[in-house]
Amino acid sequence: MGNELVLPLTFVGVCTLLALLLLGVFVLRRFVMAHVAGTFDCSLRGMSPDDSGSWMVGVARYQSDRLDWFRVFTVSPRPARSLARSRLEIIERRVPQGPEARTAIPGCVVVRCEYDGVGLELAMTDPAYNALAAWLESAPPGEQQPIA
Repeated sequence: MGNELVLPLTFVGVCTLLALLLLGVFVLRRFVMAHVAGTFDCSLRGMSPDDSGSWMVGVARYQSDRLDWFRVFTVSPRPARSLARSRLEIIERRVPQGPEARTAIPGCVVVRCEYDGVGLELAMTDPAYNALAAWLESAPPGEQQPIA
């Protein structure tokens, strides 16, 4: 009778161990990303016809020539989107309106951008917006984009 329980209990134990390991990787990734210079909370919403139009929670990180955007709820170390500085343009900024005001980060602004002619929106705090605008304006000569 005891031998009949060994296999199911081993399976449950292995599954529990794998779930804890996955949770540990997720927490470690989030901790490391939050403590790297140049990162900030930033939700993203694509505006192309093939996007669902819903906000995706994430973290953005500045690189010298691009802005990398990472999903929060994943264990992947790779950015979900990389936006080249020379091809990113801020069109306007606004306060969240309607339903997005209830789901957005408190005190955030919505920044409408174009990237290679495709619209996207970023939601971030006002200080993060100021940093983004300064980063785009400080691009090398000939690569600056207009800032709304």
